[in-house]
Amino acid sequence: MTAPDAAPALTHIDAQGNARMVDVGQKPDTDRLAIAVGAISLSPAALTAITTGRVKKGDVLQIAQIAGIQAAKRASDLIPLCHPLPLDRVELRLWPEGGEIRVEATVGTRWRTGVEMEALTAVSAACLTVYDMVKAIDRGMCIHGIRLIEKRGGRSGTWTAPG
Repeated sequence: MTAPDAAPALTHIDAQGNARMVDVGQKPDTDRLAIAVGAISLSPAALTAITTGRVKKGDVLQIAQIAGIQAAKRASDLIPLCHPLPLDRVELRLWPEGGEIRVEATVGTRWRTGVEMEALTAVSAACLTVYDMVKAIDRGMCIHGIRLIEKRGGRSGTWTAPG
């Protein structure tokens, strides 16, 4: 039994303190889903250029959407010890709201481990793509609020962010 104030065991560290990839080989395949969100705040000029299609590099929201989908598929290449997963579903929504572009990624699979990292990576890449495409107009953009808001499946069941 763990003491109430003891730190939880680290699953990616072995008894000798070495990094390891968690063995999920014996876990059953279950339906998994994760939803992550984030945003990029930008100047009125940058937001207007995006919403009126006047960014020289192209359709910012469409390209950022594709970048997010691609990033979800490559999360294990970017994050050490992250399992490569067979993704069944990656959806990205981007929309202007207030002085920012909001991003939501929904990722799903039927596998032995969750897709939280894939959803978070998708949102991050989409925001970075917006930044890259609009930086000539606004270098003061701020990417913020990237977080998991829901996960479903696996042994721990469903989790929803408070609020």
